[in-house]
Amino acid sequence: MLSVVEGIFLFIAIIESILGVSGNGFIALVYCIDCVKNKFSMLGFILTGLAISRICLIWIIIIDALIWVFPPDTYYSDKLKDYIYCMWVLINQSSVWFATSLNIFYFLKIANFSHYLFLWLKMRIGRILPLLMGSLFISWLVTIPQVMNAVNDNKVKNRNTTWRFNVNKNELFIQQFVLNLGIIFFFTLSLITCFLLIISLWRHSRKMQLNGTGFRDPSTEAHVKAMKMLVSFIILFILYFIGYAVEISYSTMPENKLLIIGMTTSAIYLWGHSFILILGNSKLKQASLQILQQLKCKRGGNLRAT
Repeated sequence: MLSVVEGIFLFIAIIESILGVSGNGFIALVYCIDCVKNKFSMLGFILTGLAISRICLIWIIIIDALIWVFPPDTYYSDKLKDYIYCMWVLINQSSVWFATSLNIFYFLKIANFSHYLFLWLKMRIGRILPLLMGSLFISWLVTIPQVMNAVNDNKVKNRNTTWRFNVNKNELFIQQFVLNLGIIFFFTLSLITCFLLIISLWRHSRKMQLNGTGFRDPSTEAHVKAMKMLVSFIILFILYFIGYAVEISYSTMPENKLLIIGMTTSAIYLWGHSFILILGNSKLKQASLQILQQLKCKRGGNLRAT
C-alpha cells in the first residue's frame, strides 16, 4: 500500500514521464524529418539517438514503477524485472553516451583553446564520434556478462531466502560498480567537457567586456546564454545520477523506501534537458514556434466558427 508521500512522488514521476516523452519525441521527429529532407548530419544523429534512448528510459521507469506498485504474479514479476534490468543498463549507457557525444560535439565546435591537443581534436571532429561509439561497444561487452551474473544471482536469491545473509554487501557494491563503469566514464568525460566549455565561454565574455562591448553585443549574449544552458545541464545531469544511485541502492537494500524518489529525481533530467535543448537549438525552437502558431490559428478559427 502506497503512503501519501509515495503517491505524490509517483504522480509527479508520471507527469514528468509525459513531459519527457513529448519533448524527446518532438526532438526525434524534427531531426528525422530533417534527415529525410536534407543530408545526414552528426548533430542530427546525436540528438535523435539521445531523444529515442531517453524515451525508452522513460518507458522503462514507468513499467518498473507499475511493477513496484502493482506487482503481478511472482513468476512474471521476476521475468519482467530481469528484462527491465538488462534493458535499463544497456539503454542507460546509450543515453549517457549520446549526452557525452553531444557535449563533446559542442565543445569542439564552440570552445576556443590554443592547446595543440584541442586543435588536433577540432580538426578531426568527424572521427571522434566513431571513436566514442567504439568505447560504447566496449562498455557493452564488459557490461553484458556482468548483467547476466546479476540476473543469475537474483534467481539464486529468490530460491534461497538465506542468500542475502551470506552475500557480502561489499561484493554487491563491486558488482554494481563494474556494471556502471562505462556510465561513470561517460559521465566524467561529459562533466569535464562541460566545464572546459564553460571556461572558454566565460573567457570570451570577459574579453568582450574588457574591450568595452558589454552584454549588449549579440555574440556576448549568445555566449552567456550558452553558459546558462550548460550550467542547467550539469545540475540536471548530477540530479539524474543521484536518482540513479538511489535506484541502485534499492537493488542492494530492498527495504529502502526511496525507490520512487529516485525515479522522480532521475526523470527530471530526462524531460528537463529536452526542453533546454528545444529552447537553445534554433532549428528546434523554430519548429516549436511554428507548431504553437498553427495551434493558435486553429484555436482562433474554432472560436470564430462558434
